[in-house]
Amino acid sequence: MAKDTHHYSNKEITVVWKPAACVHSTICWKGLAEVFNPRERPWVKMDGAATDKIIEQVKKCPSGALSYISNADTLVKELKEAPGELPDVLKVEVTANGPYLISSACLIVHSNGREEIKTDTVALCRCGSSQNKPYCDGNHNNAGFKG
Repeated sequence: MAKDTHHYSNKEITVVWKPAACVHSTICWKGLAEVFNPRERPWVKMDGAATDKIIEQVKKCPSGALSYISNADTLVKELKEAPGELPDVLKVEVTANGPYLISSACLIVHSNGREEIKTDTVALCRCGSSQNKPYCDGNHNNAGFKG
């Protein structure tokens, strides 16, 4: 990480700012002042707007001083580079007559090889009745699943 590079993150993305590349066009803060405010420190407040709005505004940066990285992509890369290393504690809750609940970031690898990161609580089907496997869709209730 370059010394002149600053990173600002929320759950979905990390905004990268390279001050040396900035041409001070003011497009960022005039377009999304609730996130980009040069009068405050830190000047980027990631909780100021929805992630899609932040991405939309970052893409308007004419100099490339602002960019963003998907945190999911970063997590997948880290998991691939350090296989076998587990997060601090992965909590999996077995609910009564319902799904498995995973309440920490996890990498889901689908049967077709597609990978996706889940950063909030995810419910995985335990009964086999879901039409949205591997995720629970509530069909355990209709199937009368007990377990």
